[in-house]
Amino acid sequence: MKYQKEMSREKISFTECFGLSPFSKTLKEAKIAILGENGTPRTKADLTTIRQYKPKISIGLWLGKTPKKNKVTITNLYNYHQPSLIDGWSVKVTKVEDFRGRKLTYDSHNGTDFSIPLGSKVVAPAPARVLRVSSEFNRGGLKIFLDHGDGIITTLGHLARSFVKTGDVVHRGQVIALSGYSGIDALLAFPFSAPHVHVNTWLNGFYVDPFSKNGSVSLWRNKNLPTPANEKDLEDSMFNKTIFSIEKFEKVINEIENPKIKAEILEGNTFDEKAMNLIFYMNYYPWRFKNRPSLYETEFPRKSILDLPFSYKDFNGVIFADRF
Repeated sequence: MKYQKEMSREKISFTECFGLSPFSKTLKEAKIAILGENGTPRTKADLTTIRQYKPKISIGLWLGKTPKKNKVTITNLYNYHQPSLIDGWSVKVTKVEDFRGRKLTYDSHNGTDFSIPLGSKVVAPAPARVLRVSSEFNRGGLKIFLDHGDGIITTLGHLARSFVKTGDVVHRGQVIALSGYSGIDALLAFPFSAPHVHVNTWLNGFYVDPFSKNGSVSLWRNKNLPTPANEKDLEDSMFNKTIFSIEKFEKVINEIENPKIKAEILEGNTFDEKAMNLIFYMNYYPWRFKNRPSLYETEFPRKSILDLPFSYKDFNGVIFADRF
């Protein structure tokens, strides 16, 4: 892979990069990923897992080099053949297909991996409210959850440092974090897995691929080749406030048998934050729920509102790792 002169980036510490603090919480969550616990199956891996490693890309990014032509490298896409939730999280590469009909993904991959040098600026892909900021070492490290309205939520994971807090309203292109590779993934695969920001997109509370497949509407404003917001778009702060269903929320809450999980969900300061907490748990720990309904009052269609979550000053587009 070819690189160009380094761009200016923030320095991040070893602990920030991998999301190791607090250490007691990190060790506990690492154990859950490797061994599992009641209600959470262990992560499944085998020799096929190494197929997703891309050292020709990752080594340069770990060294802080910027890809030529300022392109963000997409190293994994959404898999259209997700395994059963009952089987738990799998990083194997068995039955996989991305939106192009190719195999740039792995079994349980439910988002998009944008691989970039450590300390890169991460921006809001569209106007939003910040409804959760949390770190789970076993599930994506430090993450920011953005509610864009109209049933669309994005999650930006593996971050090193957050500049926002729950309740903040952010405009399109606003810097909200620095990239890293927090979470157990990096420690187990270093340096063969590239540092990246894992972006999940939820529509009506469920995982979807933001890319268009078979004529569906792309959630990216620039179709299937996302680009950063340009300078004239940076003050865009308009979005429709989400209305969550209190009735649906209470129905799911009343079915939760684990008092600790219920208490963690109800920690939010507002009802919207509590609803976001519930959606988080239903999607990241689906094995703990009997039912996982949409929490919205109405169902929303796909809508093209998202930009690449990086600054136009640093990057100008994407390239797929299997197209070099």
